[in-house]
Amino acid sequence: MRGLKKKRRIQIILVAFVALAGSTALVGYAMRDGINFFRAPSQIAEAPPPPTEVFRIGGLVEAGSLQRGQGEQIRFSVTDGGATVPVVYTGVLPDLFSENQGMIGTGRLVEGVFQASEILAKHDESYMPKEVVDALKEQGVYREDGSRTANGS
Repeated sequence: MRGLKKKRRIQIILVAFVALAGSTALVGYAMRDGINFFRAPSQIAEAPPPPTEVFRIGGLVEAGSLQRGQGEQIRFSVTDGGATVPVVYTGVLPDLFSENQGMIGTGRLVEGVFQASEILAKHDESYMPKEVVDALKEQGVYREDGSRTANGS
């Protein structure tokens, strides 16, 4: 009788482990399109992702790079002080979007140009997304007080 209880307990533990592993795999599979990794322009320059990968880019909108095309197409460059990536976006930009300000965009890198499907801008004078601040600090362009160094304006 004891051997049967022990065997049954092991079977239950194994079934629970298989069910947990299966549910984890299903959740991961369901979320695969919803997870967008953040990359700074320097990371993109070092190792460009494939054109099929959707990711987020963040940094400062480079001064003098904002160009409005025909219709709703906008071109600009995003920089973190170490590298610059050209961006193309078709749509209406957020009201607070401007040059020398932080932004995050979601999209794909196609032939060296980031084709954004969504653009987010900072929402007040002091806020900048954590990923953007970290990337700018890594390049030595951002200080703790929120100002930028001489090479970052």
